[in-house]
Amino acid sequence: MTGILTAPAHDDALAEETRLRRELAAVYRLVAHFRMTDLIFTHISLRLPGPGHHFLINPYGLLFEEITASSLVKIDLEGNPVEPTPYPVNPAGFVIHSAIHAARPDAHCVLHTHTKAGCAVAAQRDGLLPLNQMSMEFHNRVGYHDYEGVALNLDEQRRLVADIGDHPALILRNHGLLTVGESAAQAFLRMYYLEKACEIQVTAQAGGAPLVVPPAEVCEYTAQQLAGEAASDFEDHDAYALAWAALLRLLDRTCPDYKD
Repeated sequence: MTGILTAPAHDDALAEETRLRRELAAVYRLVAHFRMTDLIFTHISLRLPGPGHHFLINPYGLLFEEITASSLVKIDLEGNPVEPTPYPVNPAGFVIHSAIHAARPDAHCVLHTHTKAGCAVAAQRDGLLPLNQMSMEFHNRVGYHDYEGVALNLDEQRRLVADIGDHPALILRNHGLLTVGESAAQAFLRMYYLEKACEIQVTAQAGGAPLVVPPAEVCEYTAQQLAGEAASDFEDHDAYALAWAALLRLLDRTCPDYKD
């Protein structure tokens, strides 16, 4: 019958949700491990497959190091729980995420941080500079959104969507960083390197010496190489998959309860 899952299909859907819950819980733990948290604030959201427009997000009040697969809250596009949960949620915190999820079919995961280096670069007029190989991944591939106050107003959503465009990352001026990905793993790895690029930029600027910026054509070619879009003598298509597998081994050694 239309609209009713058969038993095998239901089992497959549950298995896929379990897999996605564990992947997202792993990202929360990794953000905590690499010190990119802001106490219980900021969010990482992940779209679930299916017609329900449902998402997974952190239970409001838990530190990222406490989050497990089963504690993640399933919400709708307005940020309201769709299943019983012992945890509160913060619908206002989903304003940024819901806008990007709704506008970008490829943005299965949206990751937002308030790190020291990220906020420092977000406060700079020229934003992210192509000072190192890590930052060149985002050369001409990061949007900028001007600060409008705490993101609690739905009217801001259309401007957020326009400013990120089709980029994999967004710098929220005077606020923080945001990345999207087709998976939670991709969004995390993008954030890891965006954060590293910001750390390097702030450190280089603190040295006080004149900064060297490569020619624009070199920056663009490097960005294409890192995106797998440019011809090179060697290819490394497995890099991110290998890095993600190594990160999961790290979690399995240090905090395997993320899967619970």
